[in-house]
Amino acid sequence: MDADVIIIGSGMGGATLAAALAPSGRRILILERGAYLTPSPQDRDAKAIFADGVFRPRETWLDGQGRRFEPGNYYNVGGNSKFYGAVLLRYREADFAPIAHPGGKTVGWPIAYADLEPEYQAAEALYAVRGVKDQDPTEPPHSGDYPFAPVPHETDIADLRARLERVGLTPSSLPLGVDVDRWLAAGQTTWDAYPDTCGGKMDAETCGLASALQHPNVSVKTGCRVTRLVAGENDQIEAVVCETAKGPETLRAPLIVLAAGAVQTAALLLASANDNCPTGLANRSDQVGRNFMNHNCSAVLALHPFRRNRAVYQKTLMINDFYCGSPGGNGPLGNIQMLGKITGPILAATTPMPRFVANMVAARSFDFYAMSEDLPRPDSRVTLKNGQICLDWKRSNWEAHLRLVAELKRALRKAGYPIVLSKAFDRRTPSHQCGTARMGTDPTTSVVDAFCRSHDHSNLFIVDASVLPTSAAVNPALTIAALALRAGRHISLTEFAA
Repeated sequence: MDADVIIIGSGMGGATLAAALAPSGRRILILERGAYLTPSPQDRDAKAIFADGVFRPRETWLDGQGRRFEPGNYYNVGGNSKFYGAVLLRYREADFAPIAHPGGKTVGWPIAYADLEPEYQAAEALYAVRGVKDQDPTEPPHSGDYPFAPVPHETDIADLRARLERVGLTPSSLPLGVDVDRWLAAGQTTWDAYPDTCGGKMDAETCGLASALQHPNVSVKTGCRVTRLVAGENDQIEAVVCETAKGPETLRAPLIVLAAGAVQTAALLLASANDNCPTGLANRSDQVGRNFMNHNCSAVLALHPFRRNRAVYQKTLMINDFYCGSPGGNGPLGNIQMLGKITGPILAATTPMPRFVANMVAARSFDFYAMSEDLPRPDSRVTLKNGQICLDWKRSNWEAHLRLVAELKRALRKAGYPIVLSKAFDRRTPSHQCGTARMGTDPTTSVVDAFCRSHDHSNLFIVDASVLPTSAAVNPALTIAALALRAGRHISLTEFAA
């Protein structure tokens, strides 16, 4: 055997699980198709990041009509978390139950919020979350305090918060995994969508993986792209086949964990079909690849022509007044939080605005991220066509998102911003992809059980966003970490024969 546990993927799920299992003494091998990010001149270069896409892989997928598009995912140690906005929010307590939305009703989870709360608390400690309780009306119960005080608002964001409070909203501090002093020491930019090569973000590499690698029984193999899992006649996963710079390799361990991300995990299971599992591994339910969800998101820019926004990072504020419903009823609408500060080069790279106009707008804009729940649909799915990933995303619950954007615009105008612009994100901007290997108690309608263990293969676990039964309307990183810790606790109590 090459290890006791092989973990495929070093993002939030894989790195956190490694941290949970490392003290057990088991030999843990993490396989990562990418490399470590190292400091470069492009790290804080908006044109390089947003216009030239220097950090994005040259990869295309097919959409539902067979058209190619660039998905915008990243492959490196730490996964997408190296570029994330470092928002570490818990799902709200209501998110675990079936909920009626304007676009339909969600399924419930096989666990309740209370079942995951201890792991949320542990994940906040592992990722050194900066936050404060009891400001947000939707904040679920906590068994302890946040490890650190919230990242401070800049002067103009504090003024924005006061304006929003005066029009009847209840803004609160955004829970963040950022050492803001360390981040700003490496460059005066926001962290949202910028690569973390300075250790300023509490991402999967700087926290989860760093914790795991303190133990000599944990190792990482980079440049290792897994292409197939091999299942034996007894339905145990016997081997992992991967491509490396030295050629193909086959690796073996009694326990295999998939943490490659919602799309890549589904694609790998489908690509591993055999005579005994002709539709793919872990797929007797025919649910692998189905129920793909991607948050409905829009950027909303609020401006006053005679008032500047001098914030550098900006991303410290959220509004959940519409999370459980709007004043007019009709169900939950979603979460609002600040984007990382938009700059002229970012606007020029992502819109048709001339550079001088983009600079003028960005100097005055307060930039918001409106996010609504996308509901699980069986026909919203990942498939393979001649080995090529096909993502046929069926966007749902769009009416609720339009209402959320309208409510936000109305509030911002009342708060003193006469110009409010909005732009929806499309499929080229990944917005928390999840749901393709859903968790559940019924093996005929789900892929993994409540501890993220495959119903079909007892030595296979999945600990990434693919297991989420619903997308909720908050960033999923902390929930993925909490589920990985819960799976790790379960694995620690289970023997897997070599």
